[in-house]
This record gives sequence, C-alpha cells and structure tokens, in this order.
Amino acid sequence: MNVIEASALGRRYGSTWALRDCTVAIPAGHVAALVGPNGAGKTTLLNLAAGLAAPSAGDVTVLGGRPAGSPMALDGIAFVAQDTPMYKNLSARDMLHLTRNLNRRFDQQYAESRLGELGIPLKRKAGKLSGGQQAQLALTLALARRPRLLVLDEPMAMLDPVARHDFMASVMMAMAADGVSVVLSSHVLAELERVADYLILMSRGRVQLAGEVDDLLASHRVLTGPAAEADRYAERLSVVHARRGEAQAHLLVRATADEPVPPGWEAHPVGLEELALAYLREPAAAALPGPDRARRRALPSETGRQTEVSK
Repeated sequence: MNVIEASALGRRYGSTWALRDCTVAIPAGHVAALVGPNGAGKTTLLNLAAGLAAPSAGDVTVLGGRPAGSPMALDGIAFVAQDTPMYKNLSARDMLHLTRNLNRRFDQQYAESRLGELGIPLKRKAGKLSGGQQAQLALTLALARRPRLLVLDEPMAMLDPVARHDFMASVMMAMAADGVSVVLSSHVLAELERVADYLILMSRGRVQLAGEVDDLLASHRVLTGPAAEADRYAERLSVVHARRGEAQAHLLVRATADEPVPPGWEAHPVGLEELALAYLREPAAAALPGPDRARRRALPSETGRQTEVSK
C-alpha cells in the first residue's frame, strides 16, 4: 500500500507553479524523508496530501487510494506543521479537550499519560511552554488521533539538538508501537540520516529522486583519483556531481559495488547527506540519460566549495 501517491500533481498560485508534474509513490511502513531547498514544493506536496489545499493539476491519493481531503482520508492522517500552531492562551489540557471535540477519534488517556511522562503540566498555557515542549504537545495531539499516516512538515526547524533528538525518538517509538507510517520534511540532513529509510528529493517543484535509502546508497559511490583523468572517465561514467581540485577529483557516480574501479582510482561508499546534497546541487542529474548526464555533470571544475541546503 502507498500512503501517498501522486500523478502529474501540480499546484499553482497565480502564474507561479509551486509544484508541477509531480509523480511519486511513497509506500507504507517507512520513515520517508522529503528533502529539498526552500521553494522546492515540499510543503505544497504535504498540504495537498493532507487535504489542506486542492491541486491545480493531476491528482493525489493517500492510504491506499483514498482521495486526499476526503473524510476517509482525514480520519487516517495527522499533520504537524513547522510552527506547531496552537492557541497560546489555552492550557495543554484545553488543547486536548479542543482536539478531542474536533476529531471523531481521540485517545484522551494516551494523550494525558504521554504528557505526564514528558513532564508537561496540563495546567500550563501552551504559550508558556518551551519550544521543545510545544513540539511534543503538537506531536501528542497528532498521535492521540491514532493515525495511520503521520505527516511532519519541518517540525524540528526551531528546536535545539536535544529537543530534536527527543522529538524524533518519540516519532520512532510511535512507529514501532502502532505501525504508523511517517513522511517527514526537514532540512536537518544529519537527523534524517539517522532515522529515514526512504528518501524523496525535490527541487524546483519536481521530484528528482525517490527510493529506499539502502537501495539508493548501494547504487551510488564516490570515486577519488587524479584530476587530470576526470574528464576521460566522466565520459564513461554516470556522474551525478564532480568536485575537482588541482591534483585530485571526487566524482559521485551511479554505480554498484561490483562495477570495476578505473585504474589509479579508489571507490568509497556514499552517505545519505552526501547523496542528497549532490542531487540538490545538480537537479538535472536525475532526468538525464547516462552519457549525456556524464558529460554535463563532470566537465565543470570545482575547488572544494561546500554547499548546504538552504533554510
């Protein structure tokens, strides 16, 4: 079963397409990481899947074919937004009461017990809680609905490292205990490398790469060798991204572990963060055929410049 399935999906605001020709299928049972720079279309895709916006083109279904935004779909999805919106003047207990009255299914006992374990006082106003506590309150409200799909749109953006770790630990526990599928949008690649087992890379309103993390990592590696020979080998390799100094070149290529390494070169495994950054630097690499991709990716020279995903 696919928890989110989009076909030629698009969303336009005026003359600007925030998401265009998006086709992707995210299977159940994963922590799926949605990665891309600002303006890539991540939030738009999640809003469309959660029924918070209507598509301008194409269609999207959730939880095995239910139309996004339909009553059947909404019952099975819980959504936590980046700024964890809630009524700041209401207490945590009031937020539980409000959420229970707005939803057909809500586990009040679970919610109160979870907040007690986290040391979050039910009498304290939401606006008086720390950033980490507000995020945990929002997550508790979502999990108490007993969803089949938990959608998280950059919920850790404003959290410190300890709060981020605790938040993700709570998500993983919920997934293990209740079988919840998770789709998580985040810029914090180091955190995603620790928890995600499915990856969707987005850039310029389109999906660039999608698949299980283990499969994607197994089909890529980094080749290190003499810079003078980089162009010659790039003609024969599917190069995603090239970084080259005066003496040495580093080529991230599509290749499996059993493919031969060029003489004088060394092969190294690639990590999730390195893979994601390579495709975000070179978004056209996902669409180009092998030889054309190789020529376009490898010829420019780089000098050790590092790029981070924009927040």
